[in-house]
Amino acid sequence: MLDAFTYRRGELRAEGVSIAKLALRHGTPLYVYSRNHLRRQYRTLARAMAGVKPLICYSVKANSNAAVLRTFLQEGSGLDIVSGGELYRAIRAGADPRRIVFAGVGKTREEIVYALRQGILFFTVESEPEADRISACARRLGRTGRIAFRVNPDVDAGTHKHITTGTHENKFGLDLQRTAAACERAARLPSIEVVGLHMHIGSQILSARPFAQALRKVGAFCGELKARYPTFLYLDIGGGIGIRYRPEQQPLAPEDYAAVMIPLLRKLGLSVVLEPGRYLVGNAGALVCRVQYVKQGSHKRFVVTDAGMNDLIRPLLYEAYHEVLPVVRRRGSVRADLVGPICESGDYLALDRQLPAARERDLLAVMSAGAYGFAMASNYNSRPRAAEIMVDGRRAWVIRKRETWQDLVRHEL
Repeated sequence: MLDAFTYRRGELRAEGVSIAKLALRHGTPLYVYSRNHLRRQYRTLARAMAGVKPLICYSVKANSNAAVLRTFLQEGSGLDIVSGGELYRAIRAGADPRRIVFAGVGKTREEIVYALRQGILFFTVESEPEADRISACARRLGRTGRIAFRVNPDVDAGTHKHITTGTHENKFGLDLQRTAAACERAARLPSIEVVGLHMHIGSQILSARPFAQALRKVGAFCGELKARYPTFLYLDIGGGIGIRYRPEQQPLAPEDYAAVMIPLLRKLGLSVVLEPGRYLVGNAGALVCRVQYVKQGSHKRFVVTDAGMNDLIRPLLYEAYHEVLPVVRRRGSVRADLVGPICESGDYLALDRQLPAARERDLLAVMSAGAYGFAMASNYNSRPRAAEIMVDGRRAWVIRKRETWQDLVRHEL
């Protein structure tokens, strides 16, 4: 059971607030977040890694709601962004651009110019042509583009193929030999400073071993670059710390991660940047849905809800497991698929699982939905996106209004 969500007298609550009452007031599907869980996760990680005083840059792509960003900014967080839109969100939320790093393989000229004008800390650079583009943009603006090449250490993180990023088969980064040549080439470009190195081997990693393996691979290389370039100050070690999705799953504790990483990082003498996303927000959120029908097929049972793959695509995209809890406890369970209203066979939230013995109109909570939940939601089948609620103790706020049918066509001509 996640401590952000607990039962009291048989009813599921987010901190001190009744989820049933939130659903009654705001409708379903509904995303609900625990603000104190966000704070607790950030502080736990910051304490564990205090030995190297990292700049913790929350990975905006995991959950980009302004209230979530503001919560982390108030804790002292920087931000990791992957688009001009995320940079706009960050600035709007009050972020200091000097504590923002810009990753991503396909930055446009417009995005680069915007970031240079804002004065971000550095760009994570994925290729030589990208360094050329940043140089050209910076030169025209009379600015300096600070860059950190992303190195691909060729480490298998042991996670799902769609969220592994550190092997030679992935589109991300450059191998060590090519990175050395790319840094040498970039150092000769006008209006460019090579300020660091970046690595990120994947997401939802439940062991510290792959992180340490990757860091050992790039450690000596960092020493060479530090000796060669006086501007080389940073090592960005990415994110990827895994959380508990299944009740029996053992998450990667920040203390265990730190015990392995800090001794290796101290030897390098570089400023450390850390980019957690899922670790901070994943278990802070739940997707609340209402059962519409219970359908008995010829071979299996289906529990049909008003939330589907447009609200939470992780089960389809990553074969991801999300625990499903009754908002009001009932006795018994049933073997069934939990499915949504979308006209796709892949529209499911849970397959062939022991689910709460729900009836029509019952509320269910799909847990661990704070990361890559609403952030990946769509309007497929012309379905308005859900409302989002932030809970802090006994108080709750709407932090994103539910979309309407009118919103679906607002920009159409």
